[in-house]
Amino acid sequence: MSDISGSPHPRPSADSELPPPCDLVTVPSRQGLEAVDILRLSTGLGPVLHDSTGASLGFLVPPGTADCWDLPGSSCTSTDGRGVMMGGPPPVRDTGWLVPPPAETAVTDPVVLRAALGEAARTIELADGLRTSGPDEAQPA
Repeated sequence: MSDISGSPHPRPSADSELPPPCDLVTVPSRQGLEAVDILRLSTGLGPVLHDSTGASLGFLVPPGTADCWDLPGSSCTSTDGRGVMMGGPPPVRDTGWLVPPPAETAVTDPVVLRAALGEAARTIELADGLRTSGPDEAQPA
């Protein structure tokens, strides 16, 4: 999902308002879906993409986030400044909108996203730990 340089979608005309640029944080779909659920309970969820294979989700974040993004298990890619077109197709080839952009094109705050991805990872780790332990291990002695 990190190939965002070759979008076949046209740029806005010179007299239309240019969309704001954004960066893209890509995570595995399971962790991303957990984070989407967490962010939906707060006020911090911006547009989210899913790839056509179902392997990853991409959160649109403010430009410049890629310069300092260092969360293990994720990546952040700078865009070429095209941004998100209102009512238009996703800015990344072979993706679709999981959460389409709102009218004002708000993006996800990277600090809020980092916290939600951490909480999602802990939730998944706990769920996987409970699933792998047998009935005798799950009960206190």
